Amino acid sequence: MADSAVTTEQSPSDPVAVGSEGDLPVVLEAAGLTKHFPVRRRGRARRSIQAVDDVNLTLRRGRVTALVGESGSGKSTVARLLAGLHARTGGDIRLHGDTVNVKHGKAFRAYARRVQMIFQDPFASLNPVHTVRYHLTRALKIHGRAGDDLEQALHELLSRVQLTPPERYVDKFPHELSGGQRQRVAIARALGADPEALLADEPVSMLDVSIRLGVLNLLRELKERMHLAILYITHDIASARYFADETMVMYAGRMVEGGDSETITQRPAHPYTRLLIDSAPDPDHLLPPTQEGHFHVKVPDPAVDDGHFHVKVPRAEAGGEPPSLIDPPSGCRFHPRCPVAMERCETELPPRFDVGDAPGHWAACWLYDGAAR
Repeated sequence: MADSAVTTEQSPSDPVAVGSEGDLPVVLEAAGLTKHFPVRRRGRARRSIQAVDDVNLTLRRGRVTALVGESGSGKSTVARLLAGLHARTGGDIRLHGDTVNVKHGKAFRAYARRVQMIFQDPFASLNPVHTVRYHLTRALKIHGRAGDDLEQALHELLSRVQLTPPERYVDKFPHELSGGQRQRVAIARALGADPEALLADEPVSMLDVSIRLGVLNLLRELKERMHLAILYITHDIASARYFADETMVMYAGRMVEGGDSETITQRPAHPYTRLLIDSAPDPDHLLPPTQEGHFHVKVPDPAVDDGHFHVKVPRAEAGGEPPSLIDPPSGCRFHPRCPVAMERCETELPPRFDVGDAPGHWAACWLYDGAAR
């Protein structure tokens, strides 16, 4: 990787101007990001798993971007690609506008100093035979941030993630900590590099429900204090609304909808997003066992008086299983499960269409192709 791609242009601790999204500096971006894993039989790669296809996203300083989708949609693969843990099949990853091509050695270490990842399982990501001191000291030394007073640096990291008093935790082993405390240690280890971007791969999914909110609030506080760009990966679209500034929805390796989190959760455009929201338990909208729920889709149509018409489909028609990514469906990958699929959905891949009145809200769905009506 070129030197310009790893030279710090601005410290994460420097103040950043508050303004519109377009005014915030872009830290990390992916353009057409693609990853296919070869499937080998008898030592030969005959086919491939199309885990990620043509993903575009932008992480801005001081903002949280959520990547939402069911298990197997490719969310974690995107994070590992951005972290440099997987080599990409196609597309581009840019750090402050410079293309990133790192695999190992000093270039990878310089990249990792600026882009850190928080893993889903806080126990598996920590070595059980080493103490908290070892994990944090190693991070500080590898990234050249140990300084003259190592003990003070360790205490500052633990205090930053609200593990206080620090001396109570610094010499504990992972098994002596709760799940939430282990995840805070993992976050502290990532902060040891003083990064500009955090890639959080379902950081609260393995924690008790009672402590998830505390970890999300900690990440939000760190984002505001350190002006971090955060990618928050989750299957819980409700937490994305609470925590993230913008939300991207992913299905079978492709992006299907994106926009600000409030718009995505309150006025979803893509049928898959609507199904994700409807699948979340909501005690205020429970239907009697004998009453059949319905799926409502608002579709633009200039021929109608108010500019839209509504499609009402029985909820029971929206079912099925996610497709195989070795042999994904042609056209829109969601069409075998979509309750409003059209004939063209089976053969033509939909591009992004701007939808609604909210700026930046888009959906990859043929329902929003005004030219087709």
